[in-house]
Amino acid sequence: MANWQKSDWRIKPRVQMPDYTDIDALHQVEAQLASYPPLVFAGEARSLKQKLGAASRGEAFLLQGGDCAESFEQFSADGIRDTFKVMLQMAMVLTYGAKVPVVKVGRMAGQFAKPRSAATETVDGVELPSYRGDIVNELDFTSIARTPDPNKMLKAYTQAAATLNLLRAFSTGGYADVHQVHAWTLGFTESTKAAKYRDMANRISDTLDFMMAAGLDGGSTHSLRTVDFFTSHESLLLEYEEALTRLDSTSGKWLAGSGHMIWIGDRTRQPDGAHVEYASGVLNPIGLKCGPTTTAEDLKILMSKLNPENEDGRLTLIARFGAGSVSEHLPRLIKAVKDEGANVLWSCDPMHGNTIKSATGFKTRPFESVLREVREFFAVHKAEGTVPGGVHFEMTGQDVTECTGGVRAVTEENLSDRYHTACDPRLNASQSLELAFLVAEELSSLRETRTAAAV
Repeated sequence: MANWQKSDWRIKPRVQMPDYTDIDALHQVEAQLASYPPLVFAGEARSLKQKLGAASRGEAFLLQGGDCAESFEQFSADGIRDTFKVMLQMAMVLTYGAKVPVVKVGRMAGQFAKPRSAATETVDGVELPSYRGDIVNELDFTSIARTPDPNKMLKAYTQAAATLNLLRAFSTGGYADVHQVHAWTLGFTESTKAAKYRDMANRISDTLDFMMAAGLDGGSTHSLRTVDFFTSHESLLLEYEEALTRLDSTSGKWLAGSGHMIWIGDRTRQPDGAHVEYASGVLNPIGLKCGPTTTAEDLKILMSKLNPENEDGRLTLIARFGAGSVSEHLPRLIKAVKDEGANVLWSCDPMHGNTIKSATGFKTRPFESVLREVREFFAVHKAEGTVPGGVHFEMTGQDVTECTGGVRAVTEENLSDRYHTACDPRLNASQSLELAFLVAEELSSLRETRTAAAV
């Protein structure tokens, strides 16, 4: 955007951001972050944009997933590895079923801040600021813990850098080699979905053996031994985002150096707000959450602001309506996109519209509601003749009990067994794999329908 500056958001109305009391400390942290290397590079962001453009045309599919809110306390190499492994599994299921490349984007290395429904929280008559993620304050309900601390941005940067370092090693160092497809089983031993996965893995291994015997592989095919893996997060804490924004010397455009893709949440998508202003000026692919209150008129304004050149792969619309509500809201937004002739990638977030409070007091998501919203998303796109280009969900490689249902039948009584999230409930590894098979079936059905129509 011509004449755009990375600090322009500061004169716009801001929501869902903390009020720092120590302004001098905030300025010191911002200056320190501004001197650090960016976490990602412009060439990587451009590569992701190109791949997302292919997904918007049905030539690829976006798989975006990871933590609800990354935690300082739970940070570990094993945790990163297990989530990466589940995403490799899911991508393999999708690629095998849909016969298109899968664009892998983690909610990792930056997903530290969370919007909240209220600015404060009251417990036993005591009112304190709400917990807004480890990059802002702490979960413990004390005045000190809940006071926003700008120094936490430095810790977030360090953890994000370490996460990216490990992800790059996994992606290119042999761990993601498709020949290791059997090694990605993660202990899904008792489920029918695990049996389906092992059967698929056997077929893939047989194909690879044939390719090698026929001299088609030769043991050196780079594309079979490495993967492109990108990172993303909600661009919520704009002081952090601005400090890591860099000018790309190749294009002369600004890069959000905090992650390959950033998105704007359903609570911060005000057309004249600070978050839209910031995202409008960076070259990265942008995501926009679209909920039930998103109007067609606002969407048209937002598309114009966020993708004025109507680039392929620039803007991903992430639908999050809740099971049973997709057919009410998605068609009118699809019409708005068609009216404008806008190039967008449609993705389904089946998590955020399906959060409930269980009888046992835990916030949870019924897995059947998650699956239902995915089915409804595909059904609407099939009826509208548009491309369902991706899914976006909260998951972990850990064996958690946070969402009810699935092949392992997590019940409300089980939620307390391994409920580790700092914020919203996540799918566990088994549920994530089950979701991948459903999406693969939907994509395969869509492909067969299109093939039949073309004959």
